[in-house]
Amino acid sequence: MKFQRAYGPPPRDLLVFHNVARALTAQLDLDSVLHAIMGQMEQYFEPEQWSLLIMDEPRQELFYAVVVGHKEADLRDVRVKVGQGLAGWVALHGETLIVPEAEDQQRPEEPGRRFRIRSAICMPLIFRQKVLGVIQLFNCRVETLGDETISFLHLLCDYAAIAIENARAVERIQELTVTDDCTGLYNQRHLYRMLEKAREHARETGKHFSVIFIDLDYFKRVNDEHGHLVGSRLLAEFGQALRCEVRACDAVFRYGGDEFIVLLHERGREEAEEVARQLHRSLRDRVFGESSKLELKIHASYGVATWPEDGEQPHELIHRADDAMYRVKGSTRDGVAVGLREASGCV
Repeated sequence: MKFQRAYGPPPRDLLVFHNVARALTAQLDLDSVLHAIMGQMEQYFEPEQWSLLIMDEPRQELFYAVVVGHKEADLRDVRVKVGQGLAGWVALHGETLIVPEAEDQQRPEEPGRRFRIRSAICMPLIFRQKVLGVIQLFNCRVETLGDETISFLHLLCDYAAIAIENARAVERIQELTVTDDCTGLYNQRHLYRMLEKAREHARETGKHFSVIFIDLDYFKRVNDEHGHLVGSRLLAEFGQALRCEVRACDAVFRYGGDEFIVLLHERGREEAEEVARQLHRSLRDRVFGESSKLELKIHASYGVATWPEDGEQPHELIHRADDAMYRVKGSTRDGVAVGLREASGCV
C-alpha cells in the first residue's frame, strides 16, 4: 500500500495555534508576549479596534497594556475600575460579554474611548480562578461568529492568561536576582550593571551622573540594644524612606550592612551635592521604628562623587564616594562631603 503525503495550507485555526505557541516559546518579556498574542487575534478576527487590559490588583483597576486602532497615548493613563464599563464588568464577574450590533441608543460607552462602538466581545483572562486581565474586540461582525469560533477565542484567552502568568514569574525571578531581601532595594550586583548603563548613556548624551554613598552612624548600637531583628526592620524603613526622597528615575541600592548608594541620573556635582544635603536634612529629622514601639533618629554620613570628574570607571566612582563619606566619618559624622572637598558637618 502506498501512502501519499498531503500538502496544502494548514487549517486556519491550527495555524493560529501554531503561531501563538511559537510566540510564547520565543518570548519571555511580557510586553512582547502580549503583542504577539494579540497580533494573532487581530489577524483571525479582524476587529476594527481592540485592546488588552491588565488587572492592577492592589488598586482593583484595569490599565491598557496593548491598544490597536486607537491612539495609544490617549489611553495610556486611563484606568478602568472593576465593575465600570464593559471591561470592568467582565473583570468583576469573570464572564465573557458579547454585545451584538446595536442601535445608537443601545450602544455602550467606554471610559476614555471616543470612537463609535457598534459591537464588542470582551473576554476575561483567567489563571487559577483569578482574573489577570480582559481582552476587548470592537466592531468585528459578532453576528457572523459561531459557537466554535467563540470557543476558539476562549482557548486563545487561556493561552494569553498562561503567557501573562509565566512572564510575571520570570519577572519575579529576575527581581529576586537584583534586589536585597532585607530592604527590597536593588543589591550591589545590580548596582554595577546600572552604573555601566549610566556611563553609556552619559557618553551618548554628554550629561554627567552622580552617586551618593551613605553610611549610617553608630548603627551597631541599635543592633546591640534592640536586637538584629529590629535593626533589620530599621534598615528596611530607612531604605524605603530614602527611595521616597529621590526621583523615580533615580535608583537606590543597599550596598551592604548599613551602607546605601543612590544613583542620580543626569545630575552633575552641584546638583548631586544639593540632593545629598536635602537627604541629610530630611532623613536626620525623621522618626524611625514606630512599628516596633521605638522612636529613634538615624543619622548618617554622606559622600558624593560625579562621573567623570571623580572617576571614569564605576568602581572608581564608588571608591571616590566612599572616600568622601569616610572623611565625614573621620571628622564630624552626620554630614556631607563632595569629591575631594573637605567634609562639612550638620546643616
